[in-house]
Amino acid sequence: MRPCLRKLCSGFRNLEEGMAMLRQNKWKILLTTLIILIPILVGCILWNRLPDTIATSFGVDSAANGWNSKLFAVLGIPAMIAAVHLFCLVVMSADPKQKNIGKKPLGIFFWILPCTSLLISTVIYGNAMDVKMDVGFLVCLFLGVLFVMMGNILPKAGQNYSFGIKLPWTLNDSENWKHTNRFGGWCMVIAGIVIIVTSLWHNPWFFFGVVFAAAAAPMFYSYIYEKRHGREK
Repeated sequence: MRPCLRKLCSGFRNLEEGMAMLRQNKWKILLTTLIILIPILVGCILWNRLPDTIATSFGVDSAANGWNSKLFAVLGIPAMIAAVHLFCLVVMSADPKQKNIGKKPLGIFFWILPCTSLLISTVIYGNAMDVKMDVGFLVCLFLGVLFVMMGNILPKAGQNYSFGIKLPWTLNDSENWKHTNRFGGWCMVIAGIVIIVTSLWHNPWFFFGVVFAAAAAPMFYSYIYEKRHGREK
């Protein structure tokens, strides 16, 4: 009975801490959500100039390969991004170790989807109004910058279940977490720089190869670290 009560009390504490995090950041949550929804206002202003069917997905050659109604492009896409944004924040607030995430990682996380929403709307509305743009270049450039930023903040996050390289060894060993996320941060920064430098080329196979290498290398590093140092404990 006592273990159950302890778990229940722990659950309530986590809930209280999560609600406190949301309350502390309520204005930032409101601001970032409103920025995500700015494309709705822009779409309403441009409504009469937009075609009834709008391209909403594009290939690496910047050619449209998917279309949706004007209503979905203007209202649906920003609304879905806002819903994902709020869902991720709620999930992060429910993390039992959310205090370990750190202010800088959390601060940058707040702005990822707002920037994504603005980029997507720029591409969609620009294409709908026959503005020539290299979609592949813009996406690669954005992702490259994002990788560099994430790589810089990755080592600053302590053990948690929401942000970082989460493996059985990193979650069970604070030293493994620290070394793996430091190494992973360097991998992301290098990958981001490579993506930025090659953004005009934007070859999909090369891009996914770089991303795969940046994701796989820290996992392999963490496993080797566990094999070498886990036995010493």
